[in-house]
Amino acid sequence: METKERKASAEKPDPTVPQPLLGRIAIVTGGSRGIGAAIAREMAASGATVIVNYVRGADAAKGVVAQIEAQGGKAQAEAGDVADYDSVCAMFDRIKKDHGRLDILINNAGILRDRTFKKMTMSDWHDVINTNLTSVMHTCHCAVPMLLDNGWGRIINISSFVGQMGNFGQANYSAAKAGILGFTKTLAIELARYNVTVNAICPGFVETEMWASVPSNIQEKILDRIPMHRVAKAEEIARGVRFLAVEGDYMTGQSLNINGGVYMGW
Repeated sequence: METKERKASAEKPDPTVPQPLLGRIAIVTGGSRGIGAAIAREMAASGATVIVNYVRGADAAKGVVAQIEAQGGKAQAEAGDVADYDSVCAMFDRIKKDHGRLDILINNAGILRDRTFKKMTMSDWHDVINTNLTSVMHTCHCAVPMLLDNGWGRIINISSFVGQMGNFGQANYSAAKAGILGFTKTLAIELARYNVTVNAICPGFVETEMWASVPSNIQEKILDRIPMHRVAKAEEIARGVRFLAVEGDYMTGQSLNINGGVYMGW
């Protein structure tokens, strides 16, 4: 069965383009749009069979799958609320049933509930912590046994420069993203002996629907803070993910900053 899947995944792509992840199974949480969609496309272009996770927006997730398939890749959309442990367990059970394995986990799902701290509600706090941080524990708890069975694995967590330096009106978001960095380092220590690497990527501001919704005068103020005076394209973040998945054999517990220079801390 696996041989047939590998053969099918190699039928359409340009044979001159390297596909180092051919035969690998990858899941991208929050993969239906923005950075997650770009990561899903990049992983598929590198040969992986990609599970595009979503909690709402089934049509958008199916659209990403269609884009991947149109380029000769393999993907499927998979519903699952990463903030809910039972939902995550059910999703990973389906992945194991369908594919028999998992090789790459990319934790990208996240939400914003931005307010100054004096206006922040308990719901604002818990929603962001559960979706952005606790979800990473949920997915890793289900994925790690599958990666250990392989004797090889990649866990790549999408954090943020906000988790490194903080940001006005984002106490909940910065706490969640900083928590991802501490979690990444600890899990990297524990899994290194099993040939499973765990790394994080810390994007700066990225050209997404969220960025497009920011008023132009505020965009200009943000751009003035960035030495490169532009925001990243989602594809640039996706290429960082690919690097860690394909080339990062001796990298673990690290934070890869892709931020245009907005944060240059050690």
